[in-house]
Amino acid sequence: MHTPAILPGHSLGALQAWHAGAARALAHCREADFVECLAEALYQLTPIESMLFILERQGQPPQLLHQRGIPAPYRQTLIDRYFARGYMLDPFCLAVEKGLAEGFYHLSEIAPDDFFASEYYKTYYLKNGSVEDSYYIVDLDAQRKISLCLYQGCSAARFSPEQLQLLRAVQPLVRELILQFASGGGLEQRLALDGSDERAAPTLSPQIQAAFASFGSDLLTEREREIAHLILRGHSVKSTARELAISPETVRMHRKNLYTKLQIGSQAELFSLFIRWLGALPVPTAPTGDTPART
Repeated sequence: MHTPAILPGHSLGALQAWHAGAARALAHCREADFVECLAEALYQLTPIESMLFILERQGQPPQLLHQRGIPAPYRQTLIDRYFARGYMLDPFCLAVEKGLAEGFYHLSEIAPDDFFASEYYKTYYLKNGSVEDSYYIVDLDAQRKISLCLYQGCSAARFSPEQLQLLRAVQPLVRELILQFASGGGLEQRLALDGSDERAAPTLSPQIQAAFASFGSDLLTEREREIAHLILRGHSVKSTARELAISPETVRMHRKNLYTKLQIGSQAELFSLFIRWLGALPVPTAPTGDTPART
């Protein structure tokens, strides 16, 4: 294993604690509690306010395996509502669905250009005590990935460049540990412990496509629906124009028309309409990870 250089302000004790934690995770990689061991090891490397350990499956909703550190007031929204429908606009979930390569990513590397001003960001991040997140993405096979999401923000602190450098530096070891967990039977034990059956999960792509295709279908043209979806995901006018290969002026015209047809005047109202529309759709199978909100 390549040991990252000791960065300014990072103690030798923290690195020693990380190595000890990584060794413990390795010793438990064939067991269900591996996820807790890995989460603790990463916390020893650098403080992380909360984490989500998620199984991502091609064409299916994400499945929670473990959470650590999510404050009680935010658990229901962040876990229950997100895994029920909120993920349909999540930049990481959409990127994974499109084949995001494994690695370590910060939210700013994945999100559309206007994402941090979007209603989705305000609703599922800021209102839930988070300002940013980073992800480890590990390919298990052609259909499945593990994503380890690291949240920051309840303390109003963001990941520093040095912290991100450390987290990125240990990505090869994190990847190998997760692969050992998946191939050695630990993942199956975890799913069995939670009472999960990943084979029974509904498909994701048709749900997203149906939600986006049917939203406003009785009022909006196909182009207006496309623009509405890109706005909801956090794309600016310029980014939307690039995505659709049209001019910014045309985007503005379509946006004005769709707002008029839907009798709304802002992105916030558009987001509210879309969330209500999702509420009328069948609810996917809820995750069964070890979430205190469900006890």
